[in-house]
Amino acid sequence: MKATISQLEYIIALDTYRHFGKAADNCFITQPTLSMQINKLEDNLGVKIFDRSRQPVVPTELGSLILEQARKVVNEAKKMEEIIEDQKLEVSGTLKIGVIPTIAPYLLPLFAKSFMNKYPSIHIQVQESLTEDTLAKIKSEAIDVGIVVGPLNDSSFREIPIYYEKFLGYAHNTDLEPPEKPISGKDLENNELWLLNEGHCFREQVLNICQNRNFDNILNYQSGSLEALKRMVDKQGGVTLLPELATLDLSPNDSKKLRIFKKPTPFREVSLVMKRDFLKRRIIEALQKEIVDHLPEHMKQREENEIQVINWR
Repeated sequence: MKATISQLEYIIALDTYRHFGKAADNCFITQPTLSMQINKLEDNLGVKIFDRSRQPVVPTELGSLILEQARKVVNEAKKMEEIIEDQKLEVSGTLKIGVIPTIAPYLLPLFAKSFMNKYPSIHIQVQESLTEDTLAKIKSEAIDVGIVVGPLNDSSFREIPIYYEKFLGYAHNTDLEPPEKPISGKDLENNELWLLNEGHCFREQVLNICQNRNFDNILNYQSGSLEALKRMVDKQGGVTLLPELATLDLSPNDSKKLRIFKKPTPFREVSLVMKRDFLKRRIIEALQKEIVDHLPEHMKQREENEIQVINWR
């Protein structure tokens, strides 16, 4: 029986995308080449890995077992390459990063250009996706590392906390008066509250802070963007909550709309997350250092009189 690593990568790609064209594009080969190589592998093994009569194409029962083993073989082969790369003096390689939407537009501009200039031999690919999708991609090794909110309390992941950011209220000028008075979750009860869509962990964290209120009359607008929620407050009034990093570049006028929380101040922990057996140690160390070096000093350590907000549903 003969099976090349490339052939195993091809059947994994087809199983992932369930489409010959997309799988071929992902493998940087033509569709006829992909189909020919998979057929050749099936002939060598004497079994059918995929049921081509189904649309989209799906693995056969035996094919699913072969794919499970193929992933193990390919992963072990990648580890061999990574061990060699890790011993070289130059930090190099490909790093696929997944970042959740409430972090990506505020964190990436702080360090991305500097990181690429400092490490030109590292090829970075960044995907923005919700926490659940990001973690699924890490498990399937579609990406190497995620930047998400922890703790995850999942032993299959390794988490490296990189910064801590407070929650702040963002209120229309006529809401949450007086502006200089710190607020609490209770102060949000009588104001219109704008929230992110279902699926965003930040939405769940906000609901955790406001867990004692009646939501029946206030969740009348939802968005997938913190910037959209901020604009709704500007134009329509009401309140939303923002993570601290999203407030650093506000205009002087918008900064006046921020409201700090009473102590203990709610905060969230942002971490690098990867599979526990992930090997690109030097690249991760370089990424961690570059991010931390570009953060405000007070966000690098958890402060006293703060309470961590976690996903509650």
